[in-house]
Amino acid sequence: MYSYKELAIFLSALSFCSTLASAAFKVESAGLPVIAASPYGQINSPNIAFNLPDSSEATAQWVTNKTSAFNPKKVPNTGKTVKYDFTIARGIGSPDGFQKPMMLINSQFPGPLIEANWGDWIEVTVHNNITGPVEGTSLHWHGLLQKETPWMDGIPSVTQCPIAPNSTFTYRFRASSFGSSWYHSHYSAQYADGLLGPMIIHGPSQLPYDIDLGPVILSDWYHDNYRDLIEGVESLDETKWGPGSQGNLVNGIGQYDCSLVTDGTPCKKVPYAKFRFTAGKTHRLRLLNSGAEGFEYFSIDGHVMTVIANDFIPVVPYNTTVVTLGIGQRTDVLVHAHGNSTDSFWMRANMSAICSRTDNPNVPAAIYYDDADSTKDPRSEAWDFVDHGRCNNDPLEMTVPYFPTTPPKHPAVTQTLNINKTVNATGHQEWQVNGRAFRGNYNHPILLLAHEKNYTYPGDPQWNVYNFGKNSSVRLVINNDSPDETLLSHPMHLHGHDFWVVAEGEGRWDGKTIVNPKNPLRRDTVMLRRAGYVVIEFETDNPGIWPFHCHIAFHVSEGLYINVMEQPEKIRQMEIPRVMKKTCDAWNEYSSNNIVDQIDSGLKHRQFRQW
Repeated sequence: MYSYKELAIFLSALSFCSTLASAAFKVESAGLPVIAASPYGQINSPNIAFNLPDSSEATAQWVTNKTSAFNPKKVPNTGKTVKYDFTIARGIGSPDGFQKPMMLINSQFPGPLIEANWGDWIEVTVHNNITGPVEGTSLHWHGLLQKETPWMDGIPSVTQCPIAPNSTFTYRFRASSFGSSWYHSHYSAQYADGLLGPMIIHGPSQLPYDIDLGPVILSDWYHDNYRDLIEGVESLDETKWGPGSQGNLVNGIGQYDCSLVTDGTPCKKVPYAKFRFTAGKTHRLRLLNSGAEGFEYFSIDGHVMTVIANDFIPVVPYNTTVVTLGIGQRTDVLVHAHGNSTDSFWMRANMSAICSRTDNPNVPAAIYYDDADSTKDPRSEAWDFVDHGRCNNDPLEMTVPYFPTTPPKHPAVTQTLNINKTVNATGHQEWQVNGRAFRGNYNHPILLLAHEKNYTYPGDPQWNVYNFGKNSSVRLVINNDSPDETLLSHPMHLHGHDFWVVAEGEGRWDGKTIVNPKNPLRRDTVMLRRAGYVVIEFETDNPGIWPFHCHIAFHVSEGLYINVMEQPEKIRQMEIPRVMKKTCDAWNEYSSNNIVDQIDSGLKHRQFRQW
């Protein structure tokens, strides 16, 4: 534990220690294995099979069942555990043709698909083999509620200590929701270097479909390593900010113009990501934005998409030609292949030039019908589309949950969160929530301290804990007050919950307007538009410490993050497995003998040697 005096000394060392360690940090690329092309987005990639649930409550394939026949809050007990074994290490990859060191899971980018049935238990054993240099790590299971296992959420400084170098940790959690999502490192911005992968939880569908094409992963892509990117965006020196991402990827495949390379880095043209359509069949595509900063628009030339889910929430189906995806958001769509068997079409992932910073916002992928010549590029025309620059999702009136729920008419507590950007005492840019930027402590996870009945914390206010106590429901009013020169949108993600989105718009909320009060939109990640607001509500039915943060990797690195504490007395009663303490013991031993350079907030990295 730190005294306030020790904490002040600790903070005053930030500039010196960060500069010293940064100068020493260099990724050692010599001898790293070169990875193969992405396993996704290949013309011969197998379709996702329709799994059968191992539960007496459902006897047919999930795809033949109606969502309305199931209560999403009543998770089936399948009695089944699916297991995965992940090794995290560095490697060399060329997702867009430009070769760079990456951080990989099982030498694969994107990482292996995690697949389970609704109600299964999932076990993932993670080996931290990162070297050249060594780093801690963790994995977070985006959108899963962790109601039975809040300590398995994978957040260093909050739910666990990092997995120490040369250590192993096994996550075990319930597939308590169904639909499409992803997992990623929550240690610093490691996922921007490749530590991520898709996740599919099979469950009922409100509409039938014939073919599941699986994940369609959209992501901006950077040629610099994540640490250099973070130090650049935190700097006041605009020359270090860089031009933004170098491009866009679909399923880990992009198109960089190798003629721009001037330093001799190997670069080669990469084939487009390719998908197969069967004429007359309905295809399910599981769209997700796994980027670090980019706001994505997705479309398929000549094809209308039917939206059936946002995040893990099935919605009343509606048609669209363009899907918007902020970072961390997922949208499941059905597409009817109405073309001829020899047709081909472009699939387009376009980052907003207004809502994102990028050199090359557009990347195509190709869809070939069964008898089309996949060696020839499609010649289809894009839909007419204008980027309005508001950086928000579809109107709340359009996105209605299929399984209706009604929020409390009068939430037990309302908390306003004002987001702004400033420069701290050490000359670094930071994002603040109500005047405070988050900064974590890897050696003392907040959940474990709360379990010991420590609800005040020596590091407060930097830990940004909002203790909502026994209140049964919470309303958060979030205002985007970022200054004009940094007028940006924020994809706001809440762990441990999906939440009702009851209002959003430009300026300030009037305090009265509620959209669809009897069944408002629910999801776990929502876009906070530029110079706007969003109002969300949730019931405090999941005791724990739950991060609420912007999912732009660099914004969370700069402190745009709070912790929601709910039902602290029930946290005290939890039976937290001893392995969580052992993980901290291993990390504390490592960090006591090594300076761990924490260059940002701690969810995206700011740790020093333990005093």
